[in-house]
Amino acid sequence: MAQENSSTIIELVLVGFSNHPEVEIPLFFLFSLVYLVNLFGNTVIIVLVVIESFLQSPMYFFLCHLAFLNIFYTTTVVPKMNFNLLASKKVISYQFCIAQMYISLLMGAAECIILAIMALDRYVAICYPLRYMLIMNWSVCVQLAVGAWTTSFLVSVVPTYFTIVPLCGPYVIDHIFCEVPVLLHKTCVDTTLQENMMVIGASGTLLLPFILIVFSYLQILASVMRMHSTDGRKKAFSTCSSHLTVVSIYYGTGMFMYMRPKSLYSAEGDKLISLFYAVINPALNPLIYSLRNKEVKGALRRVLGRWTVSQNQKILS
Repeated sequence: MAQENSSTIIELVLVGFSNHPEVEIPLFFLFSLVYLVNLFGNTVIIVLVVIESFLQSPMYFFLCHLAFLNIFYTTTVVPKMNFNLLASKKVISYQFCIAQMYISLLMGAAECIILAIMALDRYVAICYPLRYMLIMNWSVCVQLAVGAWTTSFLVSVVPTYFTIVPLCGPYVIDHIFCEVPVLLHKTCVDTTLQENMMVIGASGTLLLPFILIVFSYLQILASVMRMHSTDGRKKAFSTCSSHLTVVSIYYGTGMFMYMRPKSLYSAEGDKLISLFYAVINPALNPLIYSLRNKEVKGALRRVLGRWTVSQNQKILS
């Protein structure tokens, strides 16, 4: 949304946490740890789903997409942010700043839609268990995944590209990475059109999927309350609790960042909000889905067990 001839803007200053230099070193180690947890946790989920036939179901197919975008999203943010925490000259190239902006839009929109699809999957699994594999067959799952990524690109990246506006100097961005709401404050022209486009885009990628999630879970709740089996209720709630936790964290921060009026902008507050959905939440996702999911924990134990046996056999041979 903010773009100018690259010959006039070479780099921008990315303030980050330089206003609080005493916390930069501790934050470097903290964010490095969170990033490693993100890489390890999401990679483990992808590997488990690929090698464990027990996990090759629609729910975990979409969980793999979520894990992939978590890795890709944070990789565009955290390494540069950590480098600037230690650097005396805290800059980002103009091209990489624009890339961060487009990637954050695409990944954010894709996560919203995929979370909605996962809620729809749980709705079908609980409300129509006998027809679940017929409705959510692999052809449908692939089409939903392709549709999610394509729609995310069309409703986030494309409108932003066609509503670009120039930046005004000094080229100082008081944020931790480049994203649309922050760059709007560095433009030279009236941004009413761009702000309206952002709200419309957020409505399509945040609000509509959120409504679908709420509708799905209302139907799930009604179906669960009709169950006579206590074990059945517990199983239904356990399969949904992880997803609801992730949705609550992600949508709460995302809606505040992209659907609030410009008058509520706060540089320090926005940094904390962005940290939640761009850095912390992607690392929490695999922990939430693994620690609260018996199937994932069981698959992990089986894989570790097979690995331990193979290692013992190599030692004995």
